[in-house]
Amino acid sequence: MADAPGPRTGWTFLTQHARVLLMVSRDPQVRVRDVARACEVTERAVQGILTDLEDTGYLTRTRHGRRNHYRVARHTFFRHPAESRHEIAGLLALFADLDSATGTDDPLPGGDHEHREHP
Repeated sequence: MADAPGPRTGWTFLTQHARVLLMVSRDPQVRVRDVARACEVTERAVQGILTDLEDTGYLTRTRHGRRNHYRVARHTFFRHPAESRHEIAGLLALFADLDSATGTDDPLPGGDHEHREHP
């Protein structure tokens, strides 16, 4: 009997876009450098992802002095047809418990923006 193949590696359940959005929802003034380090991607990749998220209405970006401030549009719907009936607020809430471990009072900072967009 042949050896059973080992598990496939190299994939994860969350995309880099989801990871970046979660980090921005936790800290609206997070630095690109810190997001890149946490997500294990380049700063350039994070900048591209932030642009994607902004262009599609998932977040807005404003300058406060030398820092960017992000506001997540929690009531925006997922893009893929299989999930398009669901708001991203559910995903953010699913990972909100990670913030309680860090002592953050508001599990979704910057997420009070009432933006509704359905594909």
